[in-house]
Amino acid sequence: MEENKSKKLEFRGGSFFALLPLILFVAVCILLFVVFKVFEMEGLCMGGILVLIIGSLFAKDWSHYWRAVVKGMTSEMMNTLALILLVVGIFGKMMSRGGVAQGFVWLGDSMGLHGGLFVVFAFIATSMISMSTGTSIGTLFSGFPILYPSGILLGAHPLYLAGAILSGAIFGDNVAPISDTTIASAASQGYKNKPGVADIGGVVASRMKYALVAMGMSCVLFYFFGNAGTGNQSGRAILENYKDPKGLIMLLPVVILLAVAIIKRDIFVAATWGIISGTVIGIVTGILTPADVISVEEGALAGFAIDGIRNMLGTVGYLYAVAGIIGILNESGMMQRMIDALMKSKINRTVVGSELIIGFGTILTSICLGSANGPAIIMFGPIGDEIGREKNLHPYRRANLMDGFASTLAVVIPFTSAFIFIVISCVSGLMEEYDFIQSVNPLALAGATFHCLMLFLVFMFAVFTGWGRTYEGPKGERVKAKDYQARKLEKKV
Repeated sequence: MEENKSKKLEFRGGSFFALLPLILFVAVCILLFVVFKVFEMEGLCMGGILVLIIGSLFAKDWSHYWRAVVKGMTSEMMNTLALILLVVGIFGKMMSRGGVAQGFVWLGDSMGLHGGLFVVFAFIATSMISMSTGTSIGTLFSGFPILYPSGILLGAHPLYLAGAILSGAIFGDNVAPISDTTIASAASQGYKNKPGVADIGGVVASRMKYALVAMGMSCVLFYFFGNAGTGNQSGRAILENYKDPKGLIMLLPVVILLAVAIIKRDIFVAATWGIISGTVIGIVTGILTPADVISVEEGALAGFAIDGIRNMLGTVGYLYAVAGIIGILNESGMMQRMIDALMKSKINRTVVGSELIIGFGTILTSICLGSANGPAIIMFGPIGDEIGREKNLHPYRRANLMDGFASTLAVVIPFTSAFIFIVISCVSGLMEEYDFIQSVNPLALAGATFHCLMLFLVFMFAVFTGWGRTYEGPKGERVKAKDYQARKLEKKV
């Protein structure tokens, strides 16, 4: 029995067939996101399970194959990630019910914004909404009906307004401690000199500088390119229907969650305090009622608690499907072969080359998965972990490179990006309701999503100049490049 467990997983037709579940999963992602334009995590979960079943038919030992799948699914990292997603899912739905979006609409209307200023406001507002709720796709579907038609009537350029809303959704997804990409990037990068993986609070704190620089550059561009003319005051009537100043009060739980996450370095503790404080604040201020937390309506559970769990079940499902695919790659030795090939490549001889492999490897993986950044980070995470450890890069740095680059070019490629198709879908839906809205060209939209483009430039600058690069010290602490080099020289002497 022990001998059988130690044997590599083998496939009929050769070792290449170990890649079959992965290749089929990529095909499923493209079919769902690009061809059928279905943007449901449950669909990815279904596709993942089906490709695992198909892949088993080519294994020489079916029992060994499924043991490999289970081994991948039961790793500590995957189970921790799944539990975090379920917990933060409750927080995200609480924030949605709290009306944060309506609060920002009230703010923008009160400030009398129009033209390019409204485009900048839409970018910042959706950034905060996405960061509060932890969902880029949810932000797009909630932000477009409110901000897009009203913004156009208030003189905002339709193309750059669409790019601003998409940019904001990605900004929040990149930095939110409750985002699946943030959680996956942190959980996939382990320490070399101590047990455990990168904590989410530390990762978020260390990556804000990259995101904020890109945000500042984007705001300037949105302001100058976003003005389309004098506008139409009827846009304020649309805003009037969606505004509520109380929504801004619900930013307090976000601040509390962020503060606890950074201080305690524990997302479970942070999410607990975020949920408790948000519930209390919401009920005391009248924004929420006890029924909004949990209730029974017509024999079915309702409220943000159950909605948060339901909303994350599809995500957790595809997470386990991807984990099963990774288990197959590990047991067959294919994962190690890919890592070895990258480790021995010429580009990996320098730390800059290693960081480029981590960054562009994540981008390519995300492109293959239809810009599904969470699965892409989970899929490429073990490779980035090995390459980064070999250069002694700190887990924070590795996590930031993966999530940062995943939020750049892969998001705006018009032929494969699920995000581009979601924006086009949102605009098409609004065209049926408002005769002044016209279709958006996907190629033009790619060039108008300034934050993703600026974030790519920021991370390329960070890689080539070493800005923000830290190494892992003897106790897992962050060590700056010059101090790390000095320690290496001391050891040689």
